[in-house]
Amino acid sequence: MSKLATSSSENEPFISQPTETTIIPIKGSTVDVQHSSNSVIISNEQFQELLSRIGNLTRTQSGIANPGALGLAAFALTTFILSVFNAGSYLINVKLEPVVLPVALFYGGLAQFLAGMWEFKLNNVFGATAFTSYGGFWMSFAGYVHLILPKIKQVGNAKKATGLFLLAWFIFTLIMNVAALRTSKFLFILFTILNITFLFLIIGNLADLTLFVNIGGWFGIITAFIAWYGSAAILINSTFKKSLLPLGVFP
Repeated sequence: MSKLATSSSENEPFISQPTETTIIPIKGSTVDVQHSSNSVIISNEQFQELLSRIGNLTRTQSGIANPGALGLAAFALTTFILSVFNAGSYLINVKLEPVVLPVALFYGGLAQFLAGMWEFKLNNVFGATAFTSYGGFWMSFAGYVHLILPKIKQVGNAKKATGLFLLAWFIFTLIMNVAALRTSKFLFILFTILNITFLFLIIGNLADLTLFVNIGGWFGIITAFIAWYGSAAILINSTFKKSLLPLGVFP
């Protein structure tokens, strides 16, 4: 059961205490609410439904659709393509890896960056920071691989440079992982697996261990499918106006 505290001060309740059961209408549906002392008690399922509908209502009133589905889809698809190559040559010919660059630049990069800008408009600091930053990550990755990496290879230590690049993003992702503890189980799991992905890729590049890069690739594939689930949840839940795919929003 989830408990919503209703006291704004010691003596005055923020929400008047109901006598038996209160029915809260939300855009054509209702949520049964039972009272206990000066608190309102609703089930976890009702709590998730309430949060989802309030979120949809707020975004509708703002005039901007939820950019989360786009941002997560862009992140997922680009991560998936790159991770397939990282997972090993037995999955796909590594000579095809340049296919990642246009996707990283325009979908994982630009589209996700724009999703972050729309999150700023919605006053969502977490979403804005995440999407804008990882959009920047993919655009900088495309620039690094296409413009910088060929020059570094000429002088050696290219893998160490890549490891340093990934290490910086691992630190940022760790910060997002901590912040995700106040958002949802979905986001916390996503950033946890993403951190593990970065960790294996960092070790693999700095220590020149192909096996670790391959393991990082498999974790990257898992990360992509988790992100796709989140994108699908936002898209499907908002389309059907009900919580069909739970995200595990923390109370």
